[in-house]
Amino acid sequence: MTSFEKSDPTQSHALLAKVITVSDGVVAGIREDKSGEALQDCLTTAGWTVVERLQISDGIDEVFDALVKASEGFNGLVVTTGGTGFGPRDLTPEGTAKALEREAPGLAEAMRLCNPTGLGRLSRALAGTRGEALILNTPGSTKGTVETIEAVLDIVPHAIDLMSGGRPH
Repeated sequence: MTSFEKSDPTQSHALLAKVITVSDGVVAGIREDKSGEALQDCLTTAGWTVVERLQISDGIDEVFDALVKASEGFNGLVVTTGGTGFGPRDLTPEGTAKALEREAPGLAEAMRLCNPTGLGRLSRALAGTRGEALILNTPGSTKGTVETIEAVLDIVPHAIDLMSGGRPH
């Protein structure tokens, strides 16, 4: 099974996702949202329906507010792209930490270790849940965002099914 295939083809509910690009440059219009586009393309190819895509500025409060709003009443995947490194405005993990109700360190670790060059070890990305939404942080590069989401996409439907009350095991 490739990472683009669903882990359970008999799954009863739709695979829904929201993509949030965290970038001052994208919001200011001086940079294209290439990582958001790559992430949406990857998810769509894997059978997900991206129901919302937005761009926000870097910052703890901006990320927190966007994640709270995106998660409200949503049973699906919320993925951020950008702001996970060591730059002074890379504050996505801090905003995510405020928004998470439960952390999923195994997912964050798997996403960090998937990079063949080892650059993933520099990621401060988090993963976890808020309500029935699974939140994942990915890097802002097009290659990095796709590699990290592909590292866990095969098991994400199972996690989302469990959060909605499913008991498939």
